[in-house]
Amino acid sequence: MLLPGSLFCQVVQKAKALYENGKPDEAAKLLEPVDDDSHEYAEAQFYLGRISLDKQNLDDAADYFEEATEANDKVASYFEYLGNTYGMIARDANVVRQGFLAPKMKAAWEKAVELDPKTIGARLSLIQYYLQAPGFMGGSVDKAIETAKQILKLDAAQGHRQLGMIYEHEKKIAEAEKEYLAMVVADVRYQSVLINFYTLQSQADKAFTLLDQQLQKNSEDMMAAYQYGKVAALSGKQLDRGEQYLKKYLAYAPKQNEPSHAGAYLRLAMIFEKRGNKAEAKKNYQAALKLDKSLKEAEDGLSRVSK
Repeated sequence: MLLPGSLFCQVVQKAKALYENGKPDEAAKLLEPVDDDSHEYAEAQFYLGRISLDKQNLDDAADYFEEATEANDKVASYFEYLGNTYGMIARDANVVRQGFLAPKMKAAWEKAVELDPKTIGARLSLIQYYLQAPGFMGGSVDKAIETAKQILKLDAAQGHRQLGMIYEHEKKIAEAEKEYLAMVVADVRYQSVLINFYTLQSQADKAFTLLDQQLQKNSEDMMAAYQYGKVAALSGKQLDRGEQYLKKYLAYAPKQNEPSHAGAYLRLAMIFEKRGNKAEAKKNYQAALKLDKSLKEAEDGLSRVSK
């Protein structure tokens, strides 16, 4: 016996609340019976897709998102999630399937932008697509730059960041630095991106200058402390101060989305390895792997210092 549409609306709203409060299985039980005649069907399929995506059931997620877009082709987020899911499937697929999925993910992201001109997420995905896809499949550096300039009008810092990334990808280092500097002017919270850029470009002194400025303003800036240690470990410079800051970071409890202690032990191990202290390097690589067995850098480092 089918439930009335108004009751289904209540069911979907309740299911969304359950999902957003960390109860996806309970939400799914409410969403699965929603009939395709209900005006809430598209939204129910969308949330079933998100639940499947969270569980890494990518093919199921794609099916649900496809169903959502077919039931209601006016919602940008449905298409953005569909494109993202196609991209995740393609990442581990064979070449034939990647070729099949590529135009579908591109079309989904472009549809999301068409439906919501203010969306940034779909544009970020399109930039990656334009840079990675061959020309005959729609890849284009010019399109990537054009899309980044669209983002610039919506979020100046993110737009400059994307332009910097594109120029860096194209080995136009001076242009990339100019954009990253403009990014920091627009929003100083993006300074870590500039620091990473300088580190990768073997310009550690510029990175240290920025970090010193941050730490002079706030000696308890734990992100700056971690980054100082990371730059020291990667560059081989300022090793003593790098060790000092990493040990300080290890005495701190990282918040969600901050670097883990496993990462700090990894960088500390690299500092000891650069000094030639294999015993201390080995101990810290082991500490990193004890906390995170997936750290390939720590695994490789441990292999080097154990010889």
